[in-house]
Amino acid sequence: MRDRKAARQRRLAEDKRRIILEAAREAFAEDGLEKASLRSIAGRAGYTPAALYFHFDSKEAIYAALLRDSLSSLGTSVASAAQTQARAPDRFRAAAMAFFAYYAAHPSELDLGFYLFRGGMKPKGLNREVDKELNAALADSLMPLRDAALAMGADVVDAKLATVSLFAHAAGLLLLLHTGRIRMFDASAEELMVRYVTMYLDDLERKTRHED
Repeated sequence: MRDRKAARQRRLAEDKRRIILEAAREAFAEDGLEKASLRSIAGRAGYTPAALYFHFDSKEAIYAALLRDSLSSLGTSVASAAQTQARAPDRFRAAAMAFFAYYAAHPSELDLGFYLFRGGMKPKGLNREVDKELNAALADSLMPLRDAALAMGADVVDAKLATVSLFAHAAGLLLLLHTGRIRMFDASAEELMVRYVTMYLDDLERKTRHED
């Protein structure tokens, strides 16, 4: 009896947390992190502001939770895509395209990750400790790229550069896609990403063969 009650309470808490996070996502999208308030989030969720404090101590904590969940899903998507391939070059390609595809399919997650909600790209974080944790989660999501490059024979420096380069290129294309600016060039962001990954792979393979 006690176990069933505890399980029910956990489910209710999880449901409440989910409702709060969805309400917060809407509030942040409409008002931005700076202007959104716990009161507005609580109103959207159908709770009192005091009720939110049982789950989160600030709106920044709610934002961090949203981003944490997003990065976890991203990491799972990238790792799963890479694991379907046996050859290192194919894992590299699959990981890079999975990263791009995740954000292409979930533009609000791109907003969330780059703090784009109402205010543009600003060099602001949440706090030093949380920023460090979330940056580490982003780095972890890109680890299959680095590991595939290492498996191809790249050294640690080149593997890191490959990860950074693919991340930067994907981020630029996603921003063009998300804002609609890609239409200025009559181009496909996905096709450009595929082309860049192919070019980078060719260069990486040539370099590793030369070093051998």
